[in-house]
Amino acid sequence: MALLFLFLSFSTLLSGPALAARGPHHGIFKNANFEDPPNPSHLNKTVILGSHSLPGWAIQGHVEYISGGPQPGGMFFPVAHGVHAIRLGNEATISQSIRVKPGALYALTFGASRTCAQDEVLRVTVPPASGDLPLQTLYNSYGGDTYAWGFRAAASGVARVIFHNVGVQEDPACGPLLDAVAIKELLPPLPSKGNLVKNGGFEEGPALFKNGTAGVLLPPKQEDEVSPLPGWIIESLKAVKYVDSAHFSVPYGRAAVS
Repeated sequence: MALLFLFLSFSTLLSGPALAARGPHHGIFKNANFEDPPNPSHLNKTVILGSHSLPGWAIQGHVEYISGGPQPGGMFFPVAHGVHAIRLGNEATISQSIRVKPGALYALTFGASRTCAQDEVLRVTVPPASGDLPLQTLYNSYGGDTYAWGFRAAASGVARVIFHNVGVQEDPACGPLLDAVAIKELLPPLPSKGNLVKNGGFEEGPALFKNGTAGVLLPPKQEDEVSPLPGWIIESLKAVKYVDSAHFSVPYGRAAVS
């Protein structure tokens, strides 16, 4: 029997007095849950026509506007955060530029799931940082998972958030399903009164969707240069789940890791 070892390593790399005054904010994406549809004239069945036809987003390649539920051909696409989602086909890309605080730490939270292949990968990029998230395993019984990914904002004050399907399948429409995106500025980890461990209660972490009941998956260290869980490095072969007290039995405070 294979044993899985999980280590949460304390890190001081994310602390700094220059960021001490920065507070959390999120929800600054336009059309973050993709419920604002393209004009019907810019749709060929489900395929979006035109690089700027999806409100708030720029697209490249084979991108579909999907309604959750049964699909032609017998497939079923669960959309946990709303009714509609985006499906990224072969090497397709969707992106949006947002204003950020230069040098601040941020965590993206997004719903994603695979639709065809066993080895679909979603690449998340905020230049110059980039990470590949394998969508091989469904941790959520509803069929879709929620992930978090961290980055440090560049000096320009603008972050171009890019989601890209790196795969090429026989069916060009096959690829990851993206159904909601949020962003949260992370406070720098500081020790609390009587506890030298920074963010020891895991109270500072990525945004949690209001209708999300399964927690947020945090990628392992090799997938993340900046941890979405401030003060901690996730050293694991599998993702770690960030959960809240509203949906899980949390022994102390509002959040925990599983």
